[in-house]
Amino acid sequence: MLFPLAKLNLTKLLQTAQTLPLVFSSSLLTKTLTTTTTKNNAPENDAVSNTNTKKTKDDYYFAAIHHVSNIVRRDFYLERTLNKLGLRVTSELVFRVLRACSSAPTESHRFFNWALAQPNYKPTSLEFEELIKILARSRKYQTMWDLLHRMKKSQSLSLSPDTVSFLIEQYGKHGLVDQAVEIFNKSIKTLNCPQTLDIHNSLLFSLCQAKLFHGAYALIRRMLRKNLVPNKRTYAVLVDAWCSSGKLREAQEFLAEMSRKGLNPPVRGRDLLIEGLLNAGYLEAAKDMARNMAKQGFLPDLQTFNSLIESISKSSADGEVDFCIDLYNSVFTLGLSPDINTYKIMIPAVSKAGKVDEAFRLLNDSVERGYRPFPGLYAPVMKAMCRNGQFDDVFCFFSDMKVKGHPPNRPVYTMLITMCGRGGRFVEAANYLVEMTEFGLTPISRCFDLVTDGLKNCGKHDLARRIEQLEVDIRGV
Repeated sequence: MLFPLAKLNLTKLLQTAQTLPLVFSSSLLTKTLTTTTTKNNAPENDAVSNTNTKKTKDDYYFAAIHHVSNIVRRDFYLERTLNKLGLRVTSELVFRVLRACSSAPTESHRFFNWALAQPNYKPTSLEFEELIKILARSRKYQTMWDLLHRMKKSQSLSLSPDTVSFLIEQYGKHGLVDQAVEIFNKSIKTLNCPQTLDIHNSLLFSLCQAKLFHGAYALIRRMLRKNLVPNKRTYAVLVDAWCSSGKLREAQEFLAEMSRKGLNPPVRGRDLLIEGLLNAGYLEAAKDMARNMAKQGFLPDLQTFNSLIESISKSSADGEVDFCIDLYNSVFTLGLSPDINTYKIMIPAVSKAGKVDEAFRLLNDSVERGYRPFPGLYAPVMKAMCRNGQFDDVFCFFSDMKVKGHPPNRPVYTMLITMCGRGGRFVEAANYLVEMTEFGLTPISRCFDLVTDGLKNCGKHDLARRIEQLEVDIRGV
């Protein structure tokens, strides 16, 4: 049975904080923060004490949220159990619990109805729209509409344009295009929501999901009559739909038609086509288009370029990394300025392919552009060098990065210790393990086992005992 959840005396627990009976008291927290930051003449211990007290109260609050969420999800008689807790229900409490119970639509609805029956609780659009989204995701449409009409009548609550857009797209994803059109048509009169550009885009998305391109074009014409200027998503939705249907020519004709009408997309048509092909899974067609753009001297949009090389680098086919390098060199020559995301994609991909020299060139390019190397950039290079047996170069490079780059984190040390162990460099692995602990990073058990076993096998028994003692000191075992 699930009733033991109620045995936790939540009210008594919260009374120990004296101020947070499941109410996030922002005024109290502000007062606490003010006390610790403005009283310069107060003793340092008092400031630390105030900070610790605030942290404890926050912990009580979120622990209580977690407990209430478990009751809502698991307790068959949740209303009776919640009544026994004696909670003071607030808008924030209801919102946090609903968000934590998003996978349980029926129980979330029951909890919201229970909250409505509590004194001094007045619902806001925040938690109301959260519940509407939960019910829409789980296809509880009848319950959703009943709640919507009831709250509109009793609390005068209406939906925001973002939520209406969400509902239209949910209907489209579930193949219920007629219902999506119905929401769009009655959004003004019934839902008191203006038909914004985002709502038009959501309906366009639903129509394209069902391959109703004639209806999509009719909606575009309606937007133009209402003086709504299409944005990037408007074009992207249609182009993605054409590309996913294998109709690249139709997508190109659509972009050309919009240009003839004087409505050029916010990004270039070629970029939209490349992104559409990528989203549809036509990687080779996207590569050909990008290659032709580079040959003709056209620069792709940086976001499009990053999306393309990321999709290509995830492919396991041989030669794909070489294509990324060639394309990078081509667009770099044409004047494209890569950003940090470009290097985050390129350097790991090139390193994984074993092209260490090319990885170093890209890393140096990033440094010259003012980016300070972080572990996600230099760790793949180190791993590639270890695979090539270049351990001395790795140690020098790592020492350089500790000075010039961001400090190494736990995964970097774990990787380096593991690679040193695989390469038989157990003394260096032990040194990095000790260095890791000096920086306050706790090694995983596998690293201790790898280093101690390796040291014993190569005759370094004294050092192995020191490593074992270090593990005992850290773990207390």
